[in-house]
Amino acid sequence: MSIIVQKYGGSSMADVSCIRNVAKRVVQTVTEGNQVVVTVSAMANATNDLLGLAHAVSDNPGRRELDLLISVGERVSMTLLAMAIQDLGVNAASFTGSQSGIITDERHSSARVVAVRPHRIQRALGEGKVAIVAGFQGVSREKEVTTLGRGGSDTTAVVLTAALGAQYCEICSDVDGVYSADPRVVPDAHRLKALPLAGALAMAHCGAKVLLSDALAYAQEHNVVLHANATNQPSGSGTRLPPGDVPDKVIAVTSDDQLWCYRVHDSVPSAQLSALQGMIRAWIPGPKGLDVLVDRRNIHDTVQWPSSWELVGPVATVSAIGRDAVTDPAVVAAACSATPNRIRWWATESAWTAMVTPEHADETQRHLHAELIGDGHR
Repeated sequence: MSIIVQKYGGSSMADVSCIRNVAKRVVQTVTEGNQVVVTVSAMANATNDLLGLAHAVSDNPGRRELDLLISVGERVSMTLLAMAIQDLGVNAASFTGSQSGIITDERHSSARVVAVRPHRIQRALGEGKVAIVAGFQGVSREKEVTTLGRGGSDTTAVVLTAALGAQYCEICSDVDGVYSADPRVVPDAHRLKALPLAGALAMAHCGAKVLLSDALAYAQEHNVVLHANATNQPSGSGTRLPPGDVPDKVIAVTSDDQLWCYRVHDSVPSAQLSALQGMIRAWIPGPKGLDVLVDRRNIHDTVQWPSSWELVGPVATVSAIGRDAVTDPAVVAAACSATPNRIRWWATESAWTAMVTPEHADETQRHLHAELIGDGHR
């Protein structure tokens, strides 16, 4: 029997009705002859509600206690889903991150997985049970509960897929796959039937929010096949993401309007830079110094900014993903002509990126998609 790992996000676990629908989908996968491991996020808004409680009782809650607190959200989801599956006549057992063998480093709120020992998961599968795992959490070697940071349930699902030798990992959400652009912004965006993991990782690095970059990088490194599907759609209807390189042709346009730009005039100690790495999106040499783009969603209360960093202000980026966007002069020229509001632009190995003001991000994304991708037949 094949092992399938499925991950369901907060929108899929939003309420009792949603949880019952997820249970039916899981049971359907079992009846098709598969062993199933499910990773779940906290119910919608549960983590934010728990954080709100923490800040209501403390002006500066400690990270250790915060990890213990917010790990509760996923534990609620896993136990409720186990009950719902059992009511449908299929055996199920729920496990916390530590019970699942997710071993991390010592960093609270942004831990990294260092080992996976899924012995209890394997035992449950051998007993004919669906194994349901609390995403986003693990345990350090010092037996402390840790959390994996924003989007960590994706990482939980991927590392379990690799450790169990599962056939694939299905990431289920309210989006039916990966699109050539945000369809809420670009009406002509189309769903990609297949996308190599390196292409998806380039999209994530440039602001796409469908899949977490850490999970994509782990999947690429460990040859894990991902599927991005909508929870209300059957398996295989979304986007398949096998290991592979960034395509040559431009496949997608992404944008990110949640960035701050800092200008650096002096060198920064390496220890200080290391503490900021999870927040830094890009380093861009410029005529007035080194510009640093910071993901403000990842900024935490205790961060200490170097005194030499000058805050320029909020900015956005819009990126064309594909090697042609970097190497083909005609593509570069077309990209430049489609972004008249750009402040500046640069290229990496897999993407061409323009910096714009946040109010021009949507318009620029539409122009760039129309010029480089159009109806998808470029």
